[in-house]
Amino acid sequence: MSWKQTAEPVLARMPAVVRPEGHVQFRRKLAWTGVILILYFFLTNISLWGYGVGTGDDLFGQFRTILAGEHGSLMQVGIGPIVTASIVLQLLTGANLLGLDTNDPRDQVLYQGLQKLLVIIVTAMTAFPLVFAGQFIPPVDHLQVFGMVLDRTSIQLILFTQIFIGGILILYMDEIVSKWGIGSGVGLFIIAGVSQRLMGGIVSPSADGIIPTWINIALGNIDIGPIIGGGGLNALIFGQGQILAVVTTVLIFIIVVYAESVRVEIPLSHARVKGARGRFPVKLIYASVLPIILVRALQANFQFMGRILHGGGHLPEWAGVYVEGQPVSGLFYYLSPIYHPDEWMWWTAAVTQETWQVLLRVSVDITFMVVGGAIFAIFWVETTNMGPEATARQIQHSGMQIPGFRQNVGVVEKVMERYIPQVTIIGGALVGLLAVAANMLGTIGGVTGEGLLLTVSITYKLYEEIAEEQLMEMHPMLRQMLGRG
Repeated sequence: MSWKQTAEPVLARMPAVVRPEGHVQFRRKLAWTGVILILYFFLTNISLWGYGVGTGDDLFGQFRTILAGEHGSLMQVGIGPIVTASIVLQLLTGANLLGLDTNDPRDQVLYQGLQKLLVIIVTAMTAFPLVFAGQFIPPVDHLQVFGMVLDRTSIQLILFTQIFIGGILILYMDEIVSKWGIGSGVGLFIIAGVSQRLMGGIVSPSADGIIPTWINIALGNIDIGPIIGGGGLNALIFGQGQILAVVTTVLIFIIVVYAESVRVEIPLSHARVKGARGRFPVKLIYASVLPIILVRALQANFQFMGRILHGGGHLPEWAGVYVEGQPVSGLFYYLSPIYHPDEWMWWTAAVTQETWQVLLRVSVDITFMVVGGAIFAIFWVETTNMGPEATARQIQHSGMQIPGFRQNVGVVEKVMERYIPQVTIIGGALVGLLAVAANMLGTIGGVTGEGLLLTVSITYKLYEEIAEEQLMEMHPMLRQMLGRG
């Protein structure tokens, strides 16, 4: 028996959200999306029962903008397990180790079931060290329930159960949005978290928001020194004024929107209906910005392993030396991503490492993001049926053809191979480079470069999908032609 025959009874029976039969009206999709978004914010504000508030260290603090969730809440692990499971499946599928054909309905069920099973396993593997290592989710000293005093181990088990349940909830919330809502749950949660941080960085007085800070500087409540011939200009640009962060945020927004609009359009015509023409767009960011989550999640797992080994006292000095929970030298220092200008400006007092160490870390981060972005973009395209072969079959099944070429899947595939692989690599590398640049220059509210990239790109695609849904509602015949029920 193959592994598929052995695992099918389990994977095919994994709990799943029922897929709608036929078309779901736009208003209903919007309602489901809104309900899940409200539920997500609600769950991020429910603190873990038994957690020693203020004593824990957020292991994923640097990665919160892309992994969503909230430290010390039911959404502790965020979308991390979903992303990690996707990485594992993409690597296995890309290497053809699973033998799954995503075009086969039976294999699709196995693939989805395997992904759910991996998410459940990764959630448990993530929650266990968070709770039982003691330094990330430390329990309170004691809890009294129905007259009984719970010991430390019992409280830890309760904390583990809560985090595990939160991870499973976010898995099915994502599935509800994907099947009944607009876009994907993963994208929705990222937009929610990043938008919240952006607004806080702009208007929040308690979080040194830009607008309150500028008002206080203008009123003289904050002394930055003389603008000319003093340190005031540096304070405005790099310090409290955050002018560089504002410029970087605006530039990233403009660049991503522009890149989303840059495309190569391949002309198409209908094989039977004369005059019916169309175009197949191959965008510069063909694989979307989502593969960048996979790259950062891989780095997050590296850092997760380093922190666990350091906390257990099993980390040799060459692998990493930690100060206040952050690596300052060794292998894990060079593998840690840069998230703030103070981490690489070696000429300032904020950096204690040697210049060559800082430059090596910058080089590793850029290489990791550029190369990783290109590689994961290729995996993303292949596993989501966006590659040349899958695209050629879709065009063939729709009755369209490329003018001047024979109506043959192999011919269309060769034409697509001229554009899709090259554009995929260039787009993935570009996204990785933009993410590192934004992190090095800083952004509003401390939002990471990849978080900002993801938010702008996902919002742009969400806008396109909403426009398409409204068009379908206005013209039901168009929905039938495109096979949307």
